[in-house]
Amino acid sequence: MDSAGAKLTPSLQTGQPVSIRKRAKSRLASSGAWYAYLFISPMVLGYIIFLLVPIVAAFGMSFTNYSLLHDTEYVGLDNYEKAFLNDPLFWKTVWNTLYFSAGLIPLNLMLALGLALLLNRKIPGISLFRTAIFTPVVTSIVVWAIVWKYIFATDAGLINQILLLFNIQGPAWLYNFSLAMPVVIVVSVLKNVGLNMVIFLAALQEVPKMYYEAAKIDGASRMRTFWNITFPMISPAFFLALILTLIGSLKVFSQIQVMTDGGPGTSTYVLVYYIYQQAFKQFEFGYASSIAFILFFLVLILTIVQWNMRKRWVHHEQ
Repeated sequence: MDSAGAKLTPSLQTGQPVSIRKRAKSRLASSGAWYAYLFISPMVLGYIIFLLVPIVAAFGMSFTNYSLLHDTEYVGLDNYEKAFLNDPLFWKTVWNTLYFSAGLIPLNLMLALGLALLLNRKIPGISLFRTAIFTPVVTSIVVWAIVWKYIFATDAGLINQILLLFNIQGPAWLYNFSLAMPVVIVVSVLKNVGLNMVIFLAALQEVPKMYYEAAKIDGASRMRTFWNITFPMISPAFFLALILTLIGSLKVFSQIQVMTDGGPGTSTYVLVYYIYQQAFKQFEFGYASSIAFILFFLVLILTIVQWNMRKRWVHHEQ
């Protein structure tokens, strides 16, 4: 058969010209694309209506004095100037937020890594311990905070009742200026440590066993094995946990609201709680929006810094 006959063979076999078949395939692909758009449209519309539009509206609101108590006027950068130059409570709130993050992040990561190393073993009942540690992650944060508020209660709290057994008078944990924030940090760590533990545990189970066998043959100690093999191999997972924990610590609100309500005084005021106070207590939505975007840029800057520093200690990146 000559070349011309070979070219006509497909259309002769199907009884349709090649051009008609191509148009039919094009229509089919087009209809398939519309089906795909139809399926993702609820998510896209929800993202636009409930996330993108409010963000844009809040950003515009941050340049006004929008309030339920007076007429709205455009004020430019006055809200940001007020926050940075004329509001001492704002800086107190920023300090408290960084204090909370500085206490929670290392404690959470170290405890999660230690638990992951302990639970990365094949022993009877290990799944029960893993489940018990992870269960608080899926527990309501409000319920968790209420329970711990009663545990740290001054008179009838479990902690102080245990201390009384040893003739120790427990302090007023949540009403002490120097103890309230550490208590909230500990409660927050216990609530979310299971999530990072699962991340580390999954990373540990992916480390090839041959590396440990080689280290054992070379006579490496456990500490040397950890720093030279285990940590470099799980460093991407550690970086992920670090980013998630940092962002979560800067957004803390429910624990503060339920356990201390920002007190005693303003010792546990954090940025999200301060935004809530300004918006829904003082009805200063414009000023609250400006603080919200200051928090956004704070999270963005810290995330970028960590992203750029990852090359110094995160290994096995493709």
